[in-house]
Formats: sequence, structure tokens, C-alpha cells
Amino acid sequence: MAVESFNNFISRIEDEDVKQTFKEVQKQHRENIDKLASYIQDIGGRAEENLGMKGIMGEIKLNIDIGFNADKEEIIKKAIEGETKGVNMAEKVLRGNLDEKSRDIAGEILHKDRMSVDKLKSLLN
Repeated sequence: MAVESFNNFISRIEDEDVKQTFKEVQKQHRENIDKLASYIQDIGGRAEENLGMKGIMGEIKLNIDIGFNADKEEIIKKAIEGETKGVNMAEKVLRGNLDEKSRDIAGEILHKDRMSVDKLKSLLN
């Protein structure tokens, strides 16, 4: 869902510096998705590549929450909120029963997501 959310954010932002930061965070999400999908396939699983109903509903809720006239600060705060939820979910996964390789991948993604939160927060300063 993060890639689609950042498409939404990027389309609403006029500030080129903010837009570039959002593109960097989105690129990191794509890299995380590729790494995770590749690992799932390597261990014989099937990686889902669509949002599903939960993701679609999340995008609709995001559009409602932001509204049509959101300013730059509101959009940045919404991006931080979403990234923070992602970090919390990754932390929960890491507390679960994972093999060493899965734990390493989840930990790497968590670290990159935390860096993305910090990068987004720096836009508010």
C-alpha cells in the first residue's frame, strides 16, 4: 500500500524538495517489496502483488482523511503517520516466530523504514 500512497502524496505536492524526498521513500518501498517477494519465491511461496480489498479501502480512507485541499504539512504528517504504522507492523513481525533469514530481511526492512520516517520528519523542520 505504501507505493500507492506515495503516488497519491507525490501527485498532491508542489514543493520539489518534498516531492523528491517522497520519491526516494517510495523507491525504498519498491526495493523492499522486490527483496521480500524474491525471498518468498526462493522459499517456494507465492508473493501477492496487488493491494487486495484491505489496501483499496486503506487508499480510500487516506483520500478521505487528506481531503482535496490538504497543504504540504498535512500531507507530510500523513506520510509520517503511514510510515510509523509500517514500522510498528514490522516490529510486530520481528517479535514473531521467524527463521534467521526471515528475521534478517525483516530487520533490514525495519531499519530502512525507520530511516524513511526520520527523512520525512526532517521535512517539517
